[in-house]
Amino acid sequence: MSESAAPTKRPVIVWDLVVTIVLLVLMAGLGFVLFFFSFFLAFASDSCGASSTCDSDLIATGMLVAMILPIAVGLLALVAAIIVLVLRRIAFWIPIAGMVLMVGAFALGAAISTSGVQPVA
Repeated sequence: MSESAAPTKRPVIVWDLVVTIVLLVLMAGLGFVLFFFSFFLAFASDSCGASSTCDSDLIATGMLVAMILPIAVGLLALVAAIIVLVLRRIAFWIPIAGMVLMVGAFALGAAISTSGVQPVA
C-alpha cells in the first residue's frame, strides 16, 4: 500500500480571526448608525416652498438609497469576510473596505437627496 499525503490545511490565523470579528461588529454598529441618520435626510425638504423649489421624489429616492445601500454593502462584506475566513486567508481588510463603502453609499444617498432641493434665485 502506498501512503498518499493528505492535503494540508492552512492553519487558523488567530489574530486575523479576532481582528476581523471585532471589525465586523464595528461595521454592524456603523450600519445601524447610518440607517438611523438616513431618516434625517427627509429634513432636506424643510425649506421647500419658502426659499427653494423641491423634487420630493428625488429627496425620497436619496433617502431610500442612503437607507438601503449601506446595509446591502455591509451584508456583502459580512458574507465575503466569512467566506475568506473559512478559506483561512487574511480577512481583516474586508470589514474595513466595507465600512468605507458603506459611508460612501450613504454619502451618495445624501447627495441625491440634497440635489432635490434647488434654491430660488
